Amino acid sequence: MYRTTVKADGGRNGRVKREDGILNFTIKIPKEMGGPGGQHTNPEQLFAAGYAACFDSALQLMILKEGLKQKESSVEATVGLNRNGLEFDLSVKLRVAIKNVDLETARRLAGLAHATCPYSKATKGNIPVEIEIVEPTLEIRNN
Repeated sequence: MYRTTVKADGGRNGRVKREDGILNFTIKIPKEMGGPGGQHTNPEQLFAAGYAACFDSALQLMILKEGLKQKESSVEATVGLNRNGLEFDLSVKLRVAIKNVDLETARRLAGLAHATCPYSKATKGNIPVEIEIVEPTLEIRNN
């Protein structure tokens, strides 16, 4: 249905770029990991952006499939890079907000989206993914 290719040069202190130039970012190690940080992105930020967008799309699909009127939703993905001895792994926390639905309905819709979202399917059993339902009237921010 769709395929894309992005090339990385230089690893965590390099560049990621699509051939057509639409995606073209300098990658730098964050200060928290001993790198220069600055106004650059990193692999975890890019993964978080993709996961949040994909999950919100899956959520909107589940809202429509359930016969609900289109609801405003947002998803914030926090991706953690965790050290385990000499190895590293990822963790994800998804904060889901859906306007004008009760908490139980929001939980059910988020569960259905989690079963449908390609990112959720790819991470299933590989990394911990926590889903938190938050009030849509509150500003969503990282913990």
